[in-house]
Amino acid sequence: MIRRLRAALLVLAWLGGAAQAHEIGTTQVQLSMGPGDTWSAVITTAPTALVNRLEAAAGQPLSHDLTAERAAAILPGHSAAIAAQVEVRADGTPRPTTVMVERVEMPSDITLPAFVVLRASGTLPPGTRAITWRYGLVHSTYGVVFTDAAGGAARTQWLEGDATSAPFATAADTAPASLPQLAAQYLGLGFLHILPEGLDHILFVLGIFLLTTRLRSILVQVTAFTLAHSVTLGLTLYGVISLPSRVVEPLIALSVAYVAVENLLTARLTPWRPLVVFGFGLLHGMGFAGALADLRLARRDIIPALVSFNAGIELAQLSIIAAAYGTVAFVCASGDHKDKPWYRRRVVIPASSVIAATGLFWTVQRVAGF
Repeated sequence: MIRRLRAALLVLAWLGGAAQAHEIGTTQVQLSMGPGDTWSAVITTAPTALVNRLEAAAGQPLSHDLTAERAAAILPGHSAAIAAQVEVRADGTPRPTTVMVERVEMPSDITLPAFVVLRASGTLPPGTRAITWRYGLVHSTYGVVFTDAAGGAARTQWLEGDATSAPFATAADTAPASLPQLAAQYLGLGFLHILPEGLDHILFVLGIFLLTTRLRSILVQVTAFTLAHSVTLGLTLYGVISLPSRVVEPLIALSVAYVAVENLLTARLTPWRPLVVFGFGLLHGMGFAGALADLRLARRDIIPALVSFNAGIELAQLSIIAAAYGTVAFVCASGDHKDKPWYRRRVVIPASSVIAATGLFWTVQRVAGF
C-alpha cells in the first residue's frame, strides 16, 4: 500500500509539473517590420509565470501574490535576461535585441484578463530578405504573427517552445498559404493541443472513459463534450462570448477533478452525467479558443482554421478513447467491468483518485499562477 501511495504521489508531481507547460493561448507574439530597416515584436504573456521563470533562472526566491505594481517593478530588472531569450536572425545572422516592459495588467476582478506586454526591438541590415524568430521563455506551443513593412497579409507560424521559426520572407508579395496548407497546419495544431500537450483535456477524457467501458455510453459522453466545445470554440473565436484564461483554466482543472470524483462516488452512469460533460465541454471550448482568438487570421481563413483545428482535437480525443478502450476494456475487463469485480477496485478507483487529486492540484496552481 505504501509503495502504491508513493507511486501515486510521484505521478501527481509529474502531472502537476506537466500542467505548467500547458500554455497554448497564454503567449502570443506579433512580429513586424518597421520603417528604416527595423523590427519589433510585441510579446503578450502571463505575468506570474514570466516573473517566476525569470526568478528561477536567476536563482532568486519566487514571488507570490504578485500585484501589477510589484510585477512592473520586478520585470525591468530582468530586461537583459529577457532580451537574451529573444533571437532574431536576419538572413541567418543574429541581431542585437532590446526589451522593455510596456504594460502589466493584473486586475483583482478575476473575470478580467491578467497579462504583461513586452516589446522587443532591433535593427536589420539593409536588403534583408528573411528573418527568423526564437523566444526561450515559453515551454509549449504559441503563435507568431508576422507583418512586413508594407503591411501585407499577416503570416502565422506555430512554434513549439523555444524552437526557431522558419524564415519569414520580408517581401510584401509573398503568397499566402494555400487552403490545403492552412488546413494541414491547424489540423496538426488541434491534435497537438490534446496529444501530447493538453494533459488536462487528456485526463478529462480518461475520466469520462473510466466510469463505464460500454462503448455506447462513452460515445454519448464524448459526443456531448464535442458538441459543447465546438459551440464555444466558434463563438469565442468570433468574439460573441469571452472569458479570460485566468477564469477558464482553473475551471477546466476543476472539471477534471469533478468527473474523477463522480467516478469514485458512483459505479453507474447517471442520467445527468452527459449534461454535466456538456457543461464542462463549454468551458474546454473556451480554453481551445485561446489558441486562436488573438491571431490575425484573414477573414477567408477563419472558417478553414476553425474547422481544421476542431477536427484535430476530435482525432486526438478519438485516439485517447481508442487507446484506453483497447488497453483497459478489452485486455483488463473484456469489454464489461461488471463481469470483473476487481476492475473497479484495481483500475477505476486508483486511476480516478490520481486524476481527482491532480485536477484539484491544478486548480490551486492555476489560481495562484494567474
